[in-house]
Amino acid sequence: MRALETFRDCGPLIERWGAELARRLGGGSRLLVAGNGGSAAQAQHLTAELVGRYQDDRPPFSAVALHADTSTTTAIANDYGVQEVFARQTAAHGRPGDILMLLSTSGASANLLSAAERAHGLGMTVWGLTGRAPNPLQLGSDEALCVDARVSATVQELHLVAVHMLCEAFDRAVEQGEAERSGGAGADGRPSVVGRLVGRARTVGRATPGTPVAPRKGPA
Repeated sequence: MRALETFRDCGPLIERWGAELARRLGGGSRLLVAGNGGSAAQAQHLTAELVGRYQDDRPPFSAVALHADTSTTTAIANDYGVQEVFARQTAAHGRPGDILMLLSTSGASANLLSAAERAHGLGMTVWGLTGRAPNPLQLGSDEALCVDARVSATVQELHLVAVHMLCEAFDRAVEQGEAERSGGAGADGRPSVVGRLVGRARTVGRATPGTPVAPRKGPA
């Protein structure tokens, strides 16, 4: 439980991501998300919350899990190799101003690194959710949240916490924007996203702290 409490350190980064995501998707940009294995499931979880809804009703927003189209994914893997599976889809769907979020417990998956490189070439922003830093994906992302845990399952557990924190921060930012446009009050005085989620998780068992990583200083 004490380890989960230290995950509060990731709060400011995720709050900022939620606000930025709301600003960009609200302006017509889209979010592309990718991962392998369990991380693919979490990528699809995130896009479902944005296209559908997380808690309260709100408009849908454009978010695409790149592994979810099995025909495209297997065709690219067959014709171009597994390393191109996400990079080619990023080239097809990504536009300047879009965001590519990549999830990896190792931070070393070749197909995610290729997608990050392609996204930067297109003028997209790359965010990473990874395991322990330093790792190649963290270094190849504009910003990354790195979970300091040895076990992949623990990394994925806290990635799911981060996904829910991001969804709640996103919804709050959308609500804030709607209130400001309608002339209502901006701040609602509610506890922070992190405080509420940590409070809900007090019955959860093991967890490991997440370590936010500063934006990259140069090319990977």
